[in-house]
Amino acid sequence: MTAVAVTVFERAADPAVFEGWETDVRSAVEAAPGYVACAASISDDAPLDCALAVTFESEDLLHAWLDCATWKELVRSAAVRGFPRLASDLVIVDGAVMPTGVAVLASSVSSGMEGEFQTTHTRLTTAASRFTGYEGTAVFPPGLLGTWMSLIRFRTEPQLTAWLQSPQRAEVLPPVRSSLTRDFAVFAQTTPFGTTVRTVDGKPKMTPAWKSAMLLLMVLYPLVMLNSKFLAPVITGLGAEPWLSVWIIQVFSVALMQWLLMPTVARWCRRWLDPVEGSEPRISLRGAAVAVIVYGVALAIFATVDVLQYWD
Repeated sequence: MTAVAVTVFERAADPAVFEGWETDVRSAVEAAPGYVACAASISDDAPLDCALAVTFESEDLLHAWLDCATWKELVRSAAVRGFPRLASDLVIVDGAVMPTGVAVLASSVSSGMEGEFQTTHTRLTTAASRFTGYEGTAVFPPGLLGTWMSLIRFRTEPQLTAWLQSPQRAEVLPPVRSSLTRDFAVFAQTTPFGTTVRTVDGKPKMTPAWKSAMLLLMVLYPLVMLNSKFLAPVITGLGAEPWLSVWIIQVFSVALMQWLLMPTVARWCRRWLDPVEGSEPRISLRGAAVAVIVYGVALAIFATVDVLQYWD
């Protein structure tokens, strides 16, 4: 999963100085392992944040860049040039839970409407700045995905929600929407147990419960069967009482599902689980059919492969 770090800086007195520093960053980060992209925000309008975003192939590679001496020296150099970093690097991982108080929206702007989009977005930012807890908005031009990205920051999640659901925002949105080819798309978040959450117009949309249940069963059944065959005898052989053996197996299973199995399978089923992209009946039925096939294959394997049968 790709990972993005957004760093917000104080506005430079001379934009050319920031542009020169940005060039230095690009030259350095392009040589880093896993580098994908680097983009500076649109900051000509005073209400908008001056920010830089770097994208890497994975969260580990992103953190390797953020921890390296080169990036730390570049941040120090920015402060010397007159635009210090205003907050710690904000890390956003594709499909993971969004940092508290942060919303990222993708906007597909109609050709020739870029100027109108920026102007109306400035009005939207001005309206947001009047809300308690508001910390800033950064707007990034089209990158690899071909869409504009807006990152809105509030101190807490309830404060962000208050803004997203406010009549003040609803009043300013129509001019912004008039410059788009389709409505805003909010970055999705997927919980460890396969529920994808999107915020659309301030209202959460979640993976239907039946899809999450089907995904959970897809992972849980093989895990229980394998644990019963291979793990349970080992723990019992070490002298553990049945009540303790069951508890240890459950701890192992939950940990394995939480941090490895469910996130992996959820990535494979990302589109099906998405409450927006996966809402089409065709996609829902196709995903359900695949899940049923997986059930059938698993049942057939455990019914016919003797070495996997714990009752033998």
